[in-house]
Amino acid sequence: MNLPAGPGGHVARIFRPVSGASRAPRGSTPRLALAAIGVVYGDIGTSPLYAMDQLFHDGVSRAADHVLGGVSLVIWAITLIVSIKYAALVLRAQNEGEGGVFALYGLLHDRSNRTARLVLWSLMLGAGLLLGDGMITPAISVLSAVEGLHVAAPHLGHFAVLALTIVLLSALFSIQKRGSSGVGRIFGPIVLVWFAVIAALGLAQIAGHPEILSAFNPVHGLRFLLQADGLQKFEILGAVMLVITGGEAMYADLGHFGARPIRLGWFAVVFPALLLNYLGQGSFLLSGAPVRQGLLFYSMTPQAMLYPMVALATAATIIASQSLISGAFSLISQAIRLGLFPRIALTHTHEGHAGQIYAPFVNWALLSGCVALVLGFGSASALAAAYGLAVSGVMVITSLAMFLIARRYWGWSRRATALVWGALTTISGGFFIASTLKFFDGGFIPMLVGVATFVVMATWRWGRKATFAAYEARSTMTLAELIERHRASPAFIERSAVVMSPKSLNSPEDRVPALAQMMWDRAGVLPRHLIFVEVTHVKAPYVEDNRYKVTNFHRSPECGGIIGVELRFGFMEEPDVEKWLEGLARHRQIDLPPRRRRWIVHVAHENLLPPRHASLWRLLRFRLFQFLRLVSRPASYYYGLGNNVQLTAEIFPVRLR
Repeated sequence: MNLPAGPGGHVARIFRPVSGASRAPRGSTPRLALAAIGVVYGDIGTSPLYAMDQLFHDGVSRAADHVLGGVSLVIWAITLIVSIKYAALVLRAQNEGEGGVFALYGLLHDRSNRTARLVLWSLMLGAGLLLGDGMITPAISVLSAVEGLHVAAPHLGHFAVLALTIVLLSALFSIQKRGSSGVGRIFGPIVLVWFAVIAALGLAQIAGHPEILSAFNPVHGLRFLLQADGLQKFEILGAVMLVITGGEAMYADLGHFGARPIRLGWFAVVFPALLLNYLGQGSFLLSGAPVRQGLLFYSMTPQAMLYPMVALATAATIIASQSLISGAFSLISQAIRLGLFPRIALTHTHEGHAGQIYAPFVNWALLSGCVALVLGFGSASALAAAYGLAVSGVMVITSLAMFLIARRYWGWSRRATALVWGALTTISGGFFIASTLKFFDGGFIPMLVGVATFVVMATWRWGRKATFAAYEARSTMTLAELIERHRASPAFIERSAVVMSPKSLNSPEDRVPALAQMMWDRAGVLPRHLIFVEVTHVKAPYVEDNRYKVTNFHRSPECGGIIGVELRFGFMEEPDVEKWLEGLARHRQIDLPPRRRRWIVHVAHENLLPPRHASLWRLLRFRLFQFLRLVSRPASYYYGLGNNVQLTAEIFPVRLR
């Protein structure tokens, strides 16, 4: 691919990096499907531990028609939302093989109409809601598994169950810094055993009361819902919502396994196992047997299997929690690379897998939230009242985004889009409205986490744009003027200088970065070799082609030259600028000594000043951005600069408008 030459020079070759030759998940489809069972389906796979307890809690009639109706709603909720919406349709919305809210953000970011902008802001809110879900899921999952001890050992006190839950959660979060690659190899087999056991448990109950199979008739579910009182309808939908929490992980983990293995794992193993277990729980209710300690799942477990079942359920819920925690780390990492979140510290836990990331701040914030939830609510049943609101919000936001995806990328007609996504959005919206009844019972907690994360993202995005605009206003020298002064200069600084540029330089009329102008204003002398480096984060997971562009603005044997380098990274990639500059120097694409100790990298640090005559809202927004700048790592460190090269930082006063 040839690009137009810059002023006074030419453009160097554009190449495709070998490391990005193939981003498809490696491995056979069955092996990837087994891994997906362990990572993707841990959350939704452990819902049988508590979901039916909420639908048929104490005081709710367990008459045959009610049981058939409730189980029918569960079956069709899983079928419509997970099997059809996510497995069949949403998995098609791939951004270079990646999925999740930020993949949708990347697919729609260039839409300029008001509806598209609203969807983009909604996707940012969806990312925050997923973090709220990541806080409550480990708490309710592990607690619901350990509560099986109430049935296996009734003499065990409530405090002991809470203490064991907190110990398990603390241990889980404490090992995150070691990475999940070693544990990940056994995720799939353990969760596969879990699904096999819950399927067998359900089959044993169905054999005793096969009439439960009539719950596949959706009329039972509709009749059960319509016969309920107004408020009861929403309570029923709010409880049914719990059986599909975790379904959104299909799309979030798309890039790790691929659509085909995820679908295979769902339709061959997870979907049948869940249906059998929920049908089995319905059969147990039809039998009229007592529900011990209000725990339906453990009540239908044979006495001899209770302790092994508690152990297996605990292992499955820990795995489900691990997946949510890793997903939260990945979500924050993507947000940072898209410029939507402060550059907090990230550690790569596996040198061979760039996606395995540890975020200390996120890790301990999630642990603190989990422990507070366990102590504050005290039981999985109480926690379930706070669960579902954030997840249903994400599902609604995804459905809204799919209207634009279907029209823009799939070529659907308006009628087909409205018919399919109108219906699915209505169903998701019904679950969301029903879940809002839980707001004051604890649903506000994940919602507050989501809204707070959204405010941080929106403020950081605004502040970065305002800072770049302030920098641009400070620079008055054009590229043509800088080149002329470089040509006429009688002396030079002999070391090569790298100047980070907030935007690319393409024409003689473009203004140079304020740092370059400051060099001239202070000393009246320029480096012999001056390299402007701009880093561009594209709204795509990876950059396969056109990784870099080198433009020779001015070059001569006598006085060196001025070069522009643009480096492009996707939001799933590590932006190691220093490594790429060294490679370009080694291949003589730029005038830098291959030995990095002879470079000087010039970076700027801002002294932020509040806007003049600001309203209270604008002042609060400025103070929040100022705080976020304090906790954010400097851009130079984030881009890998300063590890092996000399850095010089200049303080610029920047007044935001």
